[in-house]
Amino acid sequence: MPALRLYDSLDEIPASAWDSLHDGSNPFISHAFLDGLERHQCLREQWGWQPQHAALYEGDELVAAAPGYLKFNSHGEFVFDHAWAHAYARYGIDYYPKWLIAAPYSPVTGPRLLARDANARRGLLLAMQEHMRQQRWSSLHANFLPAGELGVFDKDWLERSDVQFHWRNEAGWRDFDDFLAAFISKKRKNLRAEREQVRRAGISFRIVHGDEARDDDLIDMHAFYCMTQSEKGNHPALSLDFFRHLARTMPRQLLLILAQRDAQTIAGALCLRGGDTLYGRYWGASETLPGLHFETCYYQGIDYCLREGLRVFEPGAQGEHKIARGFMPVLTHSRHFVADGQFSEALRPWCDEERAASLRYREVVLEHSPFRAAIADTPAKR
Repeated sequence: MPALRLYDSLDEIPASAWDSLHDGSNPFISHAFLDGLERHQCLREQWGWQPQHAALYEGDELVAAAPGYLKFNSHGEFVFDHAWAHAYARYGIDYYPKWLIAAPYSPVTGPRLLARDANARRGLLLAMQEHMRQQRWSSLHANFLPAGELGVFDKDWLERSDVQFHWRNEAGWRDFDDFLAAFISKKRKNLRAEREQVRRAGISFRIVHGDEARDDDLIDMHAFYCMTQSEKGNHPALSLDFFRHLARTMPRQLLLILAQRDAQTIAGALCLRGGDTLYGRYWGASETLPGLHFETCYYQGIDYCLREGLRVFEPGAQGEHKIARGFMPVLTHSRHFVADGQFSEALRPWCDEERAASLRYREVVLEHSPFRAAIADTPAKR
């Protein structure tokens, strides 16, 4: 009979066993990425993160696993439930710790219940629910789920949705000019003007993978990241050693887009490359120049995808300004099991309205599409 085991450190599970449960196309659930967060002090209990990974075994064989974390706050998740925690507090009930299935600090859709097959995936989820009840934790959450995993969650799970903006090459664009040819004339003119501002400022770009990056590049990128986090009032949780870890253990998946003027790096964006997708994660700059953010974070990434044949570019959460630059609205999906039945039923209408609002919002922003013709609907948009 399958048995659930819990681990407070991912290095207790062999990388080969963990990575055998997914196809390697999503870097955020790879053993190297998740173990690096722990190994290099990016996840700390005082910041609200305590690893509690779930693994399902048949004998000595790992058949399913999930990146799990006991959370003592709701920071770094990007599916906001602060109102839920406040509601619990008003009734004198503990909301924390809760149990979260996610890739920390990463609002990126991807596998969450890694499994050999559908039966193992379902068995893992049921075992996690039972363990949550036994521990008397308030809730179990699974954030940014792919469409293929949604069916494993039954009606007792609350459904939440949000909107992100993704670039998708459904039309088969060959290069950036081909991409721009699909734009309305005014939108195309505006985008070209933004790019020209950066060129006239004397900015050039170096695009380097992890195995091509100098240590100075990683130091610069980490400084930009820390600067941006501090400006937002956030603690920069990711360490320089973690950036170095990514360059060493994920050398062709780490991508740095570095803006330079007079041989000095003045801005940068850190991305991770998946199977057919580029994921934009962090950016920062030591100077404020017109168009620099859009060029570094969006246009250089689109250029890279077109050169490399990548189909999707996910530049990060939020930001409806992205739609004018060719990023279309798509829905994201999360599921939430609240142990207290009364609280769960009270929250259900709230979740239903949130999903309806997300659908309405997506339709509204679609009216501002820069494209001459509608981009074909895809499963990711639904």
